[in-house]
Amino acid sequence: MSDSELSKGLNCPRCGGVVSVPDGQVIVRCPACDFRSIVRGDVGVRRYQIPLRASREQALTALQSFFNNFAIAMDAKSKSQVSEVFVAHLPFWTLWGRALGWVLGEKEVGDSKNRHYEPREVKVMQEMVWTGAACDVGEFGVDQVQLTNQPLEPFNGDALHANGMVFEPVGSLTDARQSAEENFERKVSSSAGLDRVSQAFVRLVNQRFGLVYYPLWVVRYLYRGRAFQVVVDGFTGKVLYGKAPGNVLYRAGVLVVGMAVGAFLTLDVPSLMFQLVSVSSHSSKSNEGLLGVALGSFVFGLVALFGAYRAYRYGEHYQFGGPKLDKSVDVGGMFKTVMSAMDINDRGRF
Repeated sequence: MSDSELSKGLNCPRCGGVVSVPDGQVIVRCPACDFRSIVRGDVGVRRYQIPLRASREQALTALQSFFNNFAIAMDAKSKSQVSEVFVAHLPFWTLWGRALGWVLGEKEVGDSKNRHYEPREVKVMQEMVWTGAACDVGEFGVDQVQLTNQPLEPFNGDALHANGMVFEPVGSLTDARQSAEENFERKVSSSAGLDRVSQAFVRLVNQRFGLVYYPLWVVRYLYRGRAFQVVVDGFTGKVLYGKAPGNVLYRAGVLVVGMAVGAFLTLDVPSLMFQLVSVSSHSSKSNEGLLGVALGSFVFGLVALFGAYRAYRYGEHYQFGGPKLDKSVDVGGMFKTVMSAMDINDRGRF
């Protein structure tokens, strides 16, 4: 093993001698006193790399396909000029393991007239994989990757530097482990299929932690003097993140249609439901159902109005993937809040 593949400078806790640590080795031996130590931290993490399968031409083809979107300026494909194309190998913390969980909660059961919650205990056992960026990926917009069918190759720093930029990890291994465990716990709770979760006990077995270098094609282009960029998966050739100029006609059309639909749902439908209630001779439960429809329509109408405004407000630049502004609306939460305030959430079923 060459000196370049060793990390030197670690002191033996028994004799103080210098211990060489091969990359990825967890247990090391002091050459002076034969004392064995367990390596903790980034040096003891096994490193892997995903092969670069997509070519430069495939990355450029993916860029042209990316432009085929109504939300992007119609002349972007013809007026854009590629200014730079390069490969970047980004490190991602990765944890493989089997999650064993016991989830306690309640499940909603029964028909429309007699729905209620029953206590349930669900056992979950499944293989899981978690990935998280090990460096600042804000420039590339890819904070995690899906490791499914990609082959893992032994880390070869010289080979990676030969075909692109290589970023070294700067994040905390401890924080990465904590994020992975929290992610696994959320997945276990979600896979239990319960409507209400009170407690979840999760244990991870057969854990394997590693650092995976993933290849990305970064394509930068100019459109009418403005710079944009698209990031393409270096293994599959698919676009993972990209920005482009927005389509003015598309923004205007979404605004008009969204406002019209939103106004219909917030005004016309509730008005019709209230008129039916006022002239109806049905039971109180049926009237409560009509009121529920009116309130639900009102909530979804607000969502349509907000969505139309959002599409117009933020449509100047189209963005695919990556971190986005929190402009989402919890439709279910809003609907339940309104129903609860009217005291018909558990009584009126429709």
